[in-house]
Amino acid sequence: MSPAPSNDPTRVDRDLTSVDRWDDAWSGDVQLRLPSPWLVSTRNVQNLLRGRVRPGDRVIEIGCAPGKLLSWVAAELGANVSGLDYSERGLATARRLFAALKLEADFRCEDLRQASYPPRSFDWVVSYGVIEHFQDPRDVVRAHLDLAKDGGTALMTVPNYRGVYGALQRYFDPDNLLDHNLDIMTPEALSALVPDDEEFRVRTYASGRVSPWQLSLARRWPAPLARAVSYAANALGLLQPVDIPALCPMLVLEVSRGSR
Repeated sequence: MSPAPSNDPTRVDRDLTSVDRWDDAWSGDVQLRLPSPWLVSTRNVQNLLRGRVRPGDRVIEIGCAPGKLLSWVAAELGANVSGLDYSERGLATARRLFAALKLEADFRCEDLRQASYPPRSFDWVVSYGVIEHFQDPRDVVRAHLDLAKDGGTALMTVPNYRGVYGALQRYFDPDNLLDHNLDIMTPEALSALVPDDEEFRVRTYASGRVSPWQLSLARRWPAPLARAVSYAANALGLLQPVDIPALCPMLVLEVSRGSR
């Protein structure tokens, strides 16, 4: 998911992507089942949440379309889930998925910065690849934190494009990097996005096994070669026993309010 467009004239050029792009991204159908555990990108996120999200926790995913990861949180972790996205097409897909799986969720098509969920009402506020689509994501980070209850945690991931993944993506698809705020992709820069007017516990760290799925290999290579290399790298990631920071595909900003 990307940021929602704003009518505020002071926000000109602050959002690096548009609703049209994300409507196009969700224009196809998804398989109406839980996400495959054999995709290392999925497993990387699952590893962040497994053992931490407890049955009955209230979890909201910002940029939830098409709903795959959120469906796993509901079905496998037993959480009460909500999903926010500003792509109505993406939310329609998520609703179809949840209906097929007989799962429930409170989906809302809104701008995060004007979300109608009650403040401080979630145990977990999560997003995967959202905040880097803003030139200045401080108010977006603040909006995540405003939804986290006392004792709750906001967990935000961004692609690790300042290292080896960025060098590779610059070769395969440099235009894609224009949609991303590369300046925030260090632990220090992520920490600096957290407001200092409240007491928060802040952690930033690299996470995940090697993943090919944030590289646009098919932009440079023939599709069969790109697919073969991607699945081979995916297999290596699944077999990798521990995270190797320089090869982690994600950076994580984890902010907790109070003790948990």
